[in-house]
Amino acid sequence: MDSLTQIVLGAAVGELVLGRKVGNKAMIYGAVAGTIPDLDVFIGNFYDTVTALEIHRGFSHSIVFSVLMAPVLGYLLSRIHKQASWKNWSSLVFLGLFTHPLLDCFTTWGTQLFWPLDLRIAFKSIFVIDPLYTLPFLICLIAASRCQRTSVKRRRLNRLGLILSSSYLILSLVSKGFAFDKFENALAAQNITYSELETRPSPLNILLWSANIKTSTAFLIGEYSIFDSQPIQFRVYPKQHEKIEGLLKYENLERLTNITKGWFIISERENELYLNDLRFGLVSLDPASEKFVFSYNLSEVDNELIITEEPKNREDVKALFSELWTRIKGN
Repeated sequence: MDSLTQIVLGAAVGELVLGRKVGNKAMIYGAVAGTIPDLDVFIGNFYDTVTALEIHRGFSHSIVFSVLMAPVLGYLLSRIHKQASWKNWSSLVFLGLFTHPLLDCFTTWGTQLFWPLDLRIAFKSIFVIDPLYTLPFLICLIAASRCQRTSVKRRRLNRLGLILSSSYLILSLVSKGFAFDKFENALAAQNITYSELETRPSPLNILLWSANIKTSTAFLIGEYSIFDSQPIQFRVYPKQHEKIEGLLKYENLERLTNITKGWFIISERENELYLNDLRFGLVSLDPASEKFVFSYNLSEVDNELIITEEPKNREDVKALFSELWTRIKGN
């Protein structure tokens, strides 16, 4: 999830553990603990594109990392703030660190919660930024922080924020299940044979869902809003994997395709090849669009394959927000 959401979650967890003893310090250190796992993004800047992708939400988002870091940081905090014990501070840090990847498990990218096992947990039920998850949570947290640390109202407000946010996550899973059923029925009604079906929420909401469908030669992409009244339509994107057969000798390309779990298509523009990761969809709901959120340029230079992520265009993002509002209202 985005940094603000992780700060809010970490602060609320910190308050739950030690708010009564140390007041707003619990929120502050909980917020800090809740952001530490995302330092992998900063570290990734020192590596090539593929390695940075492999690092993201890996070790720093694992149970192992939480277990190792909690007692160390807990000890340091217990030396600075003696109102609480080393055990208390360690509990706060552990929960701040651990709830971060736990929440990220609900996103499309997911996390390697059980690192070093090569297993990424991704429920794909909530977008990385969702105001309906974050804002009520934030309001409750701010209101709680303004109460006395021993106040019953403070604890109730904090717990309300945790209950509302957790309930929203459960609702996202219910909505995903409902949308998945609609996509399955639509594929059956249109006699489409497929091997895999994956769904994910569109940006900022859990009302509009996208589906990726894998067939033998192509991928299909479709959208469904709970307000739709017309049948779901699917767009076809040929895999074109044969275009990179001559590049498969490069180890970094194999690693990149492994990261996508096979959910990619190859496109060609101006004699340049691009690998497009389908798991995160397109930056537009326009049926004619072929701009994917994550697209990687493949350039062969001096017997080396250079893989570079295509930069995002702010204008495309602005246009997408407008298209989302229209599409959410139904087809």
